[in-house]
Amino acid sequence: MMFYSSTCRLVILVSVACNAVTSAVSTVEPVVELGLAGEYAILAKSGISTMAGSYINGDIAVSPIASTAMTGFDLTLDSSTQFSKSALIVAGPDASLGEAYAASYGGEIANVLTTAVGAMETAYTDAAGRPRPSGDRINLGGGILGLGGNFGGPTKPLTPGVYTFGSDVYLNSDVQFSGDGVYIIQITGNLIQAAHKNVILDGAKSENIFWQVAGHVEVGVGAKMEGIILAKTKVDFMTGSFLNGRVLTQTACNLQSGVTINRNTEPVTTVAPINRRGLRSM
Repeated sequence: MMFYSSTCRLVILVSVACNAVTSAVSTVEPVVELGLAGEYAILAKSGISTMAGSYINGDIAVSPIASTAMTGFDLTLDSSTQFSKSALIVAGPDASLGEAYAASYGGEIANVLTTAVGAMETAYTDAAGRPRPSGDRINLGGGILGLGGNFGGPTKPLTPGVYTFGSDVYLNSDVQFSGDGVYIIQITGNLIQAAHKNVILDGAKSENIFWQVAGHVEVGVGAKMEGIILAKTKVDFMTGSFLNGRVLTQTACNLQSGVTINRNTEPVTTVAPINRRGLRSM
């Protein structure tokens, strides 16, 4: 009998442990697939503008609008007529010139951009529809993150998972993301980052942070932002601001002077990237 009792206890403990592991695995938030949209530092449907002194590490694209909607770049059309070059756009560690694409260039790139825009819209819908696991992640801090070191501040940083806000969100203080995993910030209003405030990563990765914003986005003067911006409307970067990530907007992206957009990492994805540079040989 004692042997039988011990065996039962062992089976129960193993069962509980297995259930705990299964539960932990099931709560891991999956990445938001960007598809072909993840190939660009900036992808916009109605335009991209810049001013002097700005710098983009990674390619940019507009679709379905024409190349004339990319202003301030002093673009030079490549002999292939499939992309343009600009001294303000670089790509890769060798700092070779990056490329600017537009649907109006026609040919294969027009089809690629149509697919990329569709992927951007799908990613936005996916991020917006992710379920929330707990009530304490809804309207955190009343939409004011980092306040008093709390609500995403250094004393109580954000951890992986889904956060939902039914209003505007203000980053009036530094905001910290702590821990490796996927973060999805659902915002029904606007996202406003104050001047000279920073998003700080403590074990988190910029390619795993998704800002899904139904309103507009403003990154303040000298502020540092991290992550993938999935915006329904415009995204504005004020003078001297910085983004480590991507801008995928369903309207326009506007850069003031001295802005840096750094697409320095590949998105986590199961979709094979397209060799857009092969278009040179067309």
